[in-house]
Amino acid sequence: MHRGVGLAAFDREQLSQRFAELSSELSKTQVDHLQSQLTQFRTALLHFATTHRDSIRSDPAFRHAFQQMCSSIGVDPLAGPRKGGWWAEMLGMGDWQYELGVQIVDVCVSTRERNGGVIEMGELVRMVSKLRGVESGVVTEEDVVRSIKTLQPLGAGYEVLDVGGGKKMVRSVVKELDADQAVVLAEAQVEGGWIVEAILENRRGWTRERARAALENMLLRDGLCWLDSQDEHYGRAYWVPSAMRWDE
Repeated sequence: MHRGVGLAAFDREQLSQRFAELSSELSKTQVDHLQSQLTQFRTALLHFATTHRDSIRSDPAFRHAFQQMCSSIGVDPLAGPRKGGWWAEMLGMGDWQYELGVQIVDVCVSTRERNGGVIEMGELVRMVSKLRGVESGVVTEEDVVRSIKTLQPLGAGYEVLDVGGGKKMVRSVVKELDADQAVVLAEAQVEGGWIVEAILENRRGWTRERARAALENMLLRDGLCWLDSQDEHYGRAYWVPSAMRWDE
């Protein structure tokens, strides 16, 4: 004999339905509250940026502090609804940032023949500052990093490379540096651009074959260094232009 649904089952169904409705209401309330908080936060950030716009634009230290504040709360100033992100929307720095990007390209292209498309960050900042006719410290590494991010859609290979020891280089060609090349660049920077196999063997514990292969690849395959085949002490030494300081 078939029995109908009992009252207990009916009550359970009603209870489950009520819980589902309550959960939906709570979720909507939480979303609305979060949206309200984000709106308030954006308004406060916009107010701060607008109030201190001139300081952010003209003072590298203040600009650095603003960048750090944004990073600490998970805000990317280059992201936003408008081209150029919040730097353009809130600070009116879009044109300044893109102008800096054009000058970075100018320096990278003009030095590519001698450094193979890899330039030391400090050298790039120095040359861009000279091109802009501004004193040292007005253009910072962070400014260069932000501008390079705006160049990425060009697909020209512009990228900031960390070669260790707190040293950075900027690549302006579409090719990857392998781990051994990054080590060579780091050691060459320590030596002012000069590097020999013995340094890699003694400091890094490499075999002579590995050291020579890395250096020869950079010389012959990638064009990232020059060969001095008449070095007084080692007979064969390499110079890495991107790790050298140029006064021009």
